[in-house]
Amino acid sequence: MTLKRIILGVLTVFLVVFFIGPSLLGSWQQPQIQSRLELYQTNLLLYATEWQGEPGEDANSKSLRDALIGAEPLKNAQKQYQEAREQAETNLAKAKAQAELLPDETKQLKGTITQLEDFINQVDLRLGILQAKQGERKGAVETWRSEIQTLEAKSSDSESLKSAEVLLGLWSTPPQILPNSESIIKKSLDGWFRNQALTKLYYLQQRDEALAQLIAAEQKMAEQAILKLAIVGAVPTIGFLIGVGLLLFLLIQRAIKGKDSLLAQNGNLTFSTPWDGETILQVFVAGFFLMQILVSILVLPITLKLLNLDPTTFDLRSKALLVFVNYVLVAAAALSVLYVSIKSFLPLPEGWFRFKLLDKWLFWGFGGYLAALPLVILISLINQRIWQGQGGSNPLLSLALETKDLVVLAIFFVTAAIAAPIFEELLFRGFLLPSLTRYLPVWGAIIASSLIFAIAHLSLSEVLPLTTLGMVLGVVYTRSRNLLASIFLHSLWNSGTLISLFILGSGV
Repeated sequence: MTLKRIILGVLTVFLVVFFIGPSLLGSWQQPQIQSRLELYQTNLLLYATEWQGEPGEDANSKSLRDALIGAEPLKNAQKQYQEAREQAETNLAKAKAQAELLPDETKQLKGTITQLEDFINQVDLRLGILQAKQGERKGAVETWRSEIQTLEAKSSDSESLKSAEVLLGLWSTPPQILPNSESIIKKSLDGWFRNQALTKLYYLQQRDEALAQLIAAEQKMAEQAILKLAIVGAVPTIGFLIGVGLLLFLLIQRAIKGKDSLLAQNGNLTFSTPWDGETILQVFVAGFFLMQILVSILVLPITLKLLNLDPTTFDLRSKALLVFVNYVLVAAAALSVLYVSIKSFLPLPEGWFRFKLLDKWLFWGFGGYLAALPLVILISLINQRIWQGQGGSNPLLSLALETKDLVVLAIFFVTAAIAAPIFEELLFRGFLLPSLTRYLPVWGAIIASSLIFAIAHLSLSEVLPLTTLGMVLGVVYTRSRNLLASIFLHSLWNSGTLISLFILGSGV
């Protein structure tokens, strides 16, 4: 065994034990972004319920709106918030138990516990409003009273306590308007929930002008919500149905035409791989994972410290720019290691790293995107059942959900929809997948490279969906033999995700 192999072996064990393993296990206790997305979409739906339509609106428009909103929107929203609360309660119990077992991590866990408790308090405020809106006044009053008792038992003087007292007063019999009710509502509630509380307050205060202005503003926001629901709900649904039809067509064609079908095209055509497993390991151990550690944990933090910059004080634009710089540095370092690793094998055999502009890459990329939609959505639904809202998510998604800034969105778009597809497709489909065909059949190489692609994102909850997406990317690349096809598919996927997050996060 050579010294190089010993070093690679030691590095591999080190990365698995001290980086990949802990990162994956750490993500187990982190919430998925999916649960937040569902609540954001629920809030849009609640706004949409207030839309009264235009005078003379035709039946088709009303039917379309009703289809977007659903039969019992308030009841469904209440169920969504109750599920979110139960999930938060479960996570809170786990965090408290972990804090007792791991006293060294108490500071970090205390922050998590505080966030979960605040979230539960906010959910209780909203659940009470949903109950009151559905005529369940007694249930709403009981919800707020229970929250007040819980917070008073903790000697809390939080905004949630003040808000619960204000809401309890508004919906009590007889109603009681507490001092500073308007400012407390505006400070502690947002969106549809704030409007409902203010509507009740203005009605009781007999402030007709303020109430009329609020209702007029609410109608404009409701109209925007209808449009946004159509984009984030109806468009993916249409894509899902088209994708199902495409998959059925491909399967039927495969059964009828066999080797002449689109799915069979280049299906068993392996690559001529001049290097062995040592080179593959070198590219991913030294090039991908080790460079992530060096850049993200050492080079960039030290550089920021030398420049006297504190990332914790950055605004969203600065954070977005930092994510982009970090990603570009990691990609540049990893691709440099890739080049050095295969330099001695140049010129490469035909078929490697092919970029054929005058080809059907748009057809393959867009078709692959449509086919991936139903597959990834179905796997994601199963995944939600498995992880119950845990397992972590890409931090970039949370930042994208928070932003209402088009500049921030543009930076994220360049990072996720341009830089990431080019780098990741070069590495995983351009290099890894063909390299694995030296040891595995094409279908085996597709599965193995897709699993590594998913694990590389370091979130347990993303392993199954990303493996599925990676397999579609692998099929598209091996059939088209053109990296532009898989890059285009990858870019479409990331772009769609970013746009949906921005629409949901931007509110109305």
